[in-house]
Amino acid sequence: MKYFTLLITLLSISFIQNTDKLNGRYNYLIEDDNLYIQKDKITFNDSVFAFDNKYVPKGKISYGNVILLDNFINKDLIISIPKDQIKKDTILFYMHDKKSLVANYLDEVVGKGKLIKIK
Repeated sequence: MKYFTLLITLLSISFIQNTDKLNGRYNYLIEDDNLYIQKDKITFNDSVFAFDNKYVPKGKISYGNVILLDNFINKDLIISIPKDQIKKDTILFYMHDKKSLVANYLDEVVGKGKLIKIK
């Protein structure tokens, strides 16, 4: 009986958990001299994203304490998004260079920008 109760409890917890994922289309803007310049549009679908520019390869999304967009424009650039930003229509993000000389490249920000949801 206690195993049945444990199973019901675990199933109810998994259904109650809210799994926030990036979905939809966003305008991609980069900050340059305190101005935001629109570069492209991005379509997010759970664990992958693609730019409207067909020449840029698809990238993948890793969910955790910080959301990471890998293979963003080139293989050396990675984007981090604080988890609290995911529910907003305007998402602030930070760019990091994987070839950075710092031990943890996520500690060094090389740029920032915004993703603005297209409704």
